[in-house]
Amino acid sequence: MIRINCPFCGERDHSEFTYGGDGSIVYPALDAPAEQWLDAVFQRENIRGVQTESWHHVNGCRQWLLVERDTMTHEIHSVRAAHSGVAAVLEEGQ
Repeated sequence: MIRINCPFCGERDHSEFTYGGDGSIVYPALDAPAEQWLDAVFQRENIRGVQTESWHHVNGCRQWLLVERDTMTHEIHSVRAAHSGVAAVLEEGQ
């Protein structure tokens, strides 16, 4: 079982979240050529080790989070808000 420490709700079971995919992908502009979109959506590395993933806290605060997780051990190294504005507000409050 994976436990994700949501910065808004605290530690929760992964069943409260929906996996959103590779969180390190930078998507092209909407009017970018189809080849750029094909590469961004379908050409992925199968990372063995720590990667950044996006997770949606569907059954909680409904925020999108960026989770650094080891794909071999499922150990979570960090969790932060996906939107930089939300992350900045959280840092101000500490």
